[in-house]
Order: sequence, then C-alpha cells, then structure tokens
Amino acid sequence: MGDSLRIFALSALLGLSVISATALVPATAQAQDGTDFRAYLESLRPKARAMGISDATMDGVFPTLTANPRVVALDQTQPGGGAYSPIPNFEPYRRQHVDAARIGRGRTVYQANRARLSRIEAETGVPEEIMVAIFGHETNYGSYTGDFDLIRSLATLAHEGRRRTLFEPELLATLKMLDSGVPRSRLVGSWAGATGYPQFLPSVYLRIAKDGDGDGRADIWTSQADALASIANYFVQAGWRRGQPWGVAVSVPAGLDRASIAARTTPARCPRVFNRHSRWLSMAEWRNLGLFPTGGSWPGDSVMATLLEPDGPGKTAYLLTSNYRAILDYNCSNFYALSVGLLADAVKQ
Repeated sequence: MGDSLRIFALSALLGLSVISATALVPATAQAQDGTDFRAYLESLRPKARAMGISDATMDGVFPTLTANPRVVALDQTQPGGGAYSPIPNFEPYRRQHVDAARIGRGRTVYQANRARLSRIEAETGVPEEIMVAIFGHETNYGSYTGDFDLIRSLATLAHEGRRRTLFEPELLATLKMLDSGVPRSRLVGSWAGATGYPQFLPSVYLRIAKDGDGDGRADIWTSQADALASIANYFVQAGWRRGQPWGVAVSVPAGLDRASIAARTTPARCPRVFNRHSRWLSMAEWRNLGLFPTGGSWPGDSVMATLLEPDGPGKTAYLLTSNYRAILDYNCSNFYALSVGLLADAVKQ
C-alpha cells in the first residue's frame, strides 16, 4: 500500500479521524525552540522506562540516530485539514489494484498456504482469501515492504512535532520491540512507520502479531505463516463475524429513493469515508427495495448491510456488512476496503 493511504490507516488505527489526525498540531507537540534532536530523545527516557524499556536499549540506539529530513518532507505532503478534493470514481482504482497480475500472484500464495490458511480460518473465522488479499494489497505479497529505518523515521517525525501525538507512541513501541528481542535489522518499513508483510505499525505489532509457524517468534518480515496469522488476529480484534461475507455487488433500481436510506448519524471517525454509506437495513429490506446481487451470494435475510455506490447511481454498487467495517479498521479508505474484498473474491475463484 502507498504511503498516501498508509497515513490514513495510521490515523484509523490510532482511533483518530482523518481530519483530526492530519490537522492535529497541539501546542505541546511543537518542537521547542532550542531543543535539539538529541535532547528530545533523552527526554523520552522516563516514558520508555515506564514501558519497561531498558536504558541499555536506549543507550545502544540513541547515539546512532540522526534526523531524516526526507521523512519530514514526505509527511508534510500529506493531506491537511482544509478543503477536500473531489472524490474520484472507484473503477480506475479497482482496475489498478485488482488486476490480473495481483490476482494471479494471490492465487499462487493462496494455493501454497492452503493448509495453514485453512487452520487459521477454522480457529479465527477470518476467511483465507481475506488474509491473502491484505497481504497482496499491503506489500504485493512481500515484494516490497519499505526500506526506511523505522526508529530513525519515527524519531524524526516525533521530534519535528507536527504530529507528535501520533508518532511518539510509535517510536516508543519500536524501542519496545527492540528491547523484546526483535533485531534492529528487521525494523525497516515505510517512512510513516509501517513494517513487515502486513505493514503493521509498531504498536499494532506489539498488540496483534502472532506466531503462525510454531517457532516461538512472530516474524512478520520473512514468515508468511506468521504474517497471515497476524492479519487474521487483527481482524478478530476488529470484530470480524464468522460466516458473514464482507459484502456483495448489487444492481440498484433507478427509482430508489436515496433520501429515505440516508444515514441518520454523523460519524466521529473517518467522516469522509462513512458519510458515503447509507443507513443500515437488513438484506430482506434491501431486497424489498428492489436491489439484487450481480456477483457473489446473497447473505442471509437478517444480515444488516449499508449501501455504497462508489461510482454514483447507475453503476455497480455494494451492500456492505459489518465485516467491511473491519477492513476499514485496517485502512479507513472505501477504495482500499472495496479492493481488498474484490481481490479476495477473485483469489478464491
């Protein structure tokens, strides 16, 4: 996944809306005049010690770090809190991210891991193909995981101060990983701090990462088994419901009264994403309104779903279950979540 999307996932994973995360500039987070990079790192010692991070770890890392101006420049190019640009159509994004090459590679990974995927799905209820689709979207099945030094990047972003509330906890989590035995050589990834095959933030790694191959380590950088088990655990924690699809493509009748199905609440999180969804209705209610599936199986009548028309009326629309919301928890972008679901469906075929 590109960093322009990853920054939205960073916001979502930390429980902040896109607007609040990108515009957040608290006074306490500003880099203080006269406080240099080294002094800032030293100021973290009390917080690190409170997390159980040893002084030996900090003594070994802090002297090796210098600020990286490139990550500051990359962060400052991210969307701010001002006016949003118009939302483009989904179809061009779908063609780029659910293409024949990604589907083909996904089927290869799917078949090569069927035994462990089947076991993980039986344990967690997370479908095999969803795990594979996340792997494919995040790093193109491990072909590119990023080459930024995580500790240096996060230290730079935290010190710079524009979004210290976001980046300082991730810096401390990275130190905790190092203190817990993760080799420094593993701690590389995107400029914004995502790492490994699933592109977990350090705090997510500490909370979610699983040992999928029984060797006693959660190695999300070189072990597909560990990465897939960790992805499944993420979705378990995000509330994935066993036996329920993420959604289904549907045809919408031309006469549908969209005002009558408009959402009635204002979302506190990711408003630009969730404001595009209708209110929740049962699948039976949607069928009675004249919607019918154009691909995939129709979920049970009692399953609740929201309607999303990503390319506007008259184009392919989707009824989305609560499991779609679990995908949004991974990355709060409708385009991302739809393409994960569609790639998963294509990989399984």
